[in-house]
Amino acid sequence: MIVALDSDNRRAADEVVDRPGEECRFHKVGMNTAAGPDLIEHFVAKGKEAFLDLKPFEIPNPMAGTVRAAGALGVSMVTVHSMGGTGIMSAAVAAARDFPRLRVLALTVVTSMTSSDLADIGVAGSASTEEQVLRLARLAEGAGCQGVIASPKEAGPPLGVLRTSALIVTPGVTLPGESPGEHARPGTTRGAAPGASHVVVGRTVTRTADPAAAFRLVRTDLEAVSGSDHPAGWSSRCREGPTAPSDALLSVDAGAAAGTPRERHAPTRAAGMAPGLS
Repeated sequence: MIVALDSDNRRAADEVVDRPGEECRFHKVGMNTAAGPDLIEHFVAKGKEAFLDLKPFEIPNPMAGTVRAAGALGVSMVTVHSMGGTGIMSAAVAAARDFPRLRVLALTVVTSMTSSDLADIGVAGSASTEEQVLRLARLAEGAGCQGVIASPKEAGPPLGVLRTSALIVTPGVTLPGESPGEHARPGTTRGAAPGASHVVVGRTVTRTADPAAAFRLVRTDLEAVSGSDHPAGWSSRCREGPTAPSDALLSVDAGAAAGTPRERHAPTRAAGMAPGLS
């Protein structure tokens, strides 16, 4: 599980990082997070992982520079807009090679968009966001990205086109009954994104009086949905990843050798199972 830091001041961000202690090992830092690089260095120094989600949409050289800067900070994941095409994704992947633990994730279709939004920007011949997500996931796979960002509504389909080591990171997840906010294609912790390797939660944890208690509640929900009936192959592969096994959602080791594209319902993930729980 990754907790998004959307705090507008450093003190609030530090509290979200510090209060859950060792229970929360992974945080997402985006454009609306205060303190920037200093905040990342703060929690990376504590042994936690950083997902830098700036969603850059740039030409190849600046894109490569952004990725190298992220790697120098000790970031574990960084995003790139897949709609920018193969050139910028390939440049990002090449720049990340100097940082063995840095994984490049291709953003497919942002969670606030609908099929009509895609039509507005001239995406022709795409009847749904799912079709566009699949198209971009294939493009990202060909460019060498280590995973994709997809909404809870489309986290499952990319399983059929990505290598088995690829990450599928799913934002827009809340507790049942909570407002999804600006997410047009959200999910809840009771049925979040079968097929995802990581789930991102934000205000569900960060905008509460007790972030540690909220984190535990989300984790309990995800574990309850997952249960214990899942393939041993998935469990063991998760444990090879960089995230501590105490996390609610264990990560996959994207640094492993690239595998072949998996079958749509590959046995490494249980059909209908909550995302990647071990």
